[in-house]
Amino acid sequence: ITYVILPVPLLFFAGSERSSVFSESDNTWVNATKFISGVSAVGSIAIPAILKHAGVISWGALAMELSSFFVFVSAIMFFIRMNDEDDYSIL
Repeated sequence: ITYVILPVPLLFFAGSERSSVFSESDNTWVNATKFISGVSAVGSIAIPAILKHAGVISWGALAMELSSFFVFVSAIMFFIRMNDEDDYSIL
């Protein structure tokens, strides 16, 4: 569920200004997008760490979840980077 929720604020609130997500802005929607995305990203790392600390999951499950998180975030970053370049835009 967290992998579905993570990019949703970027898609709905950031709009077409991809560079506004990476720069300082006075727009409250962009600031809300940054906050919600940050909370989602921290939660997707913190929840498995807490479950491991409580003994609910093993080290292998924690490593698998963290590696999938970093692959997912890398894919989002590459998508945003490729959308900024006009030659490779798919939209």
